[in-house]
Amino acid sequence: MPVTYTNRKGHTYFLCQGSTKAGKLRYYFGREPKMGPPDQIPEGYKISESVNGVVSLVKDRPQLIMPQELAGVEAVLARHPKSHDYRVAVKKNHIVIYERLGPDIDTLSAIFGEFSPLPSAIVRNCLQEQLDTMARFSPILRFILVDPEERKFYAERWSYIGESGKLEKLARQLIPKLGTEDFFELF
Repeated sequence: MPVTYTNRKGHTYFLCQGSTKAGKLRYYFGREPKMGPPDQIPEGYKISESVNGVVSLVKDRPQLIMPQELAGVEAVLARHPKSHDYRVAVKKNHIVIYERLGPDIDTLSAIFGEFSPLPSAIVRNCLQEQLDTMARFSPILRFILVDPEERKFYAERWSYIGESGKLEKLARQLIPKLGTEDFFELF
């Protein structure tokens, strides 16, 4: 039985294997099954999905970011008034916050709500579902672990200008400014 994975957009991917120019075995995910697909994930690997729905096979490495650190950032982000426009991901030694590209649900509801015979709540729910499925995200803020013993992080706006400090303090200070003009005045 081939290894499959369905991403957040509802697309099913199949684990495939091929070889590099040097003849080494390589694994990748494709939308179509290939001849002789592997029937299990190779030892030491795991399936990964990016915030934009890209599916890949990655080495299963120990996480440098502690679960409670990620949970702390997610909790602060959840209190943001437009939290639905952001996603969080862990990459190696940093936590990245991504921002949705394009119009948000409020803008689309205002546009399409006027032209629909359906109640605005139904239109809004349908639009939100489509936005969540089709959304593209771009990195905007990251917290980089710079001192694993003291658990100190360096915060960078995606312009690569930033400051360092304790993660909880940096998250409380910076996340509320997401989506505002104040965000671009940081650092």
